[in-house]
Amino acid sequence: MTPSKKLDPKTVVQLPAPFRDDRGMIQNLVDLPLGSALVIHSKKGAVRGNHYHKTDFHYSWLHSGRMIYAHRPVGSTEAPQQWIITPGTLFYSPPMFEHVMVFTEDSVLFVVARNDRHAPDYEADIVRIPPMKVSPEQ
Repeated sequence: MTPSKKLDPKTVVQLPAPFRDDRGMIQNLVDLPLGSALVIHSKKGAVRGNHYHKTDFHYSWLHSGRMIYAHRPVGSTEAPQQWIITPGTLFYSPPMFEHVMVFTEDSVLFVVARNDRHAPDYEADIVRIPPMKVSPEQ
């Protein structure tokens, strides 16, 4: 089979402009009624999260870098469970779980979420919390 010299525009998709701030960049890949897929670039020392979602959930896969992920049920006063996440690790952030990610190296994270990040009620689903205490990497 000979490769086509002209690419079908339905096969190669133009990506939207990324969201950037001092922590890094978030590149949306797909936004569908069933959710969204994201690539998150985070700089060493960046902190993401310190919130929970009422209905949204995430499956996240670390492509490169290293991070600490911690979560606990909403309203718990217990210390959060935490994990050191290394490349190739898939992890789940359920709804109604406070969570935080602390990036200990420059990292690239792929995320598939239930909710569409551009939906008008996306921010209404997020409840911000005071910063969670995370133990440093051992």
